[in-house]
Amino acid sequence: MSGATNSRAALADLDAYYRWHAHFYDATRWAFLFGRAALLRLCAEEHRPRRILEVGCGTGKNLVALARFFPQAEIVGLDLSAGMLGKARKKIAGYDTRVSVLQRVYNHPVSDGDPFDLIVFSYCLTMINPGYAEVLRLCQQDLSANGCLAVVDFHDSRFAWFRRWMCLNHVRMDGQILEALQRAGFKLQPCVVRSAYGGLWRWLSCLASR
Repeated sequence: MSGATNSRAALADLDAYYRWHAHFYDATRWAFLFGRAALLRLCAEEHRPRRILEVGCGTGKNLVALARFFPQAEIVGLDLSAGMLGKARKKIAGYDTRVSVLQRVYNHPVSDGDPFDLIVFSYCLTMINPGYAEVLRLCQQDLSANGCLAVVDFHDSRFAWFRRWMCLNHVRMDGQILEALQRAGFKLQPCVVRSAYGGLWRWLSCLASR
């Protein structure tokens, strides 16, 4: 899932990566992208957003879930990968204009004066290197006064070899996302960090409000 980055070379690299991975993304990512469905269920229990933005929407799996949880909401998915959005458009075809997608980098606001009540980052922020802190600052311009972020992502690993391997897949996992949320002044309620595969890595899930 690819939403934003500051480097043209990184953009080209990610686009090429996802052009290939889009073909089997949904069939394989369930094995290690934990917590996505649970976070969206928590959003549905805690919030009633009118407008929703998912940054790095990928193949649209979350867009469909959000459309079902929030049948009255307008939902926008943003991603830089044409291959991934091709899959997403097929998934959301039955929702008419209520659910839409944009192919672009998240480097300026999307709301156009009508802010979002919920912004979702699902395994996206750890792939924005450099730029994740800037993205969190930018999304505050897109967020309504009482809105919140929903974030689920890789957190860290105590194994240097695994972190290096994840870097080859464009993922940095040094605990930087939690630190960036805290530095940006977000209130994390709730926030959990859980282990995967016996502690091979840890992943983060939280709702964040201003």
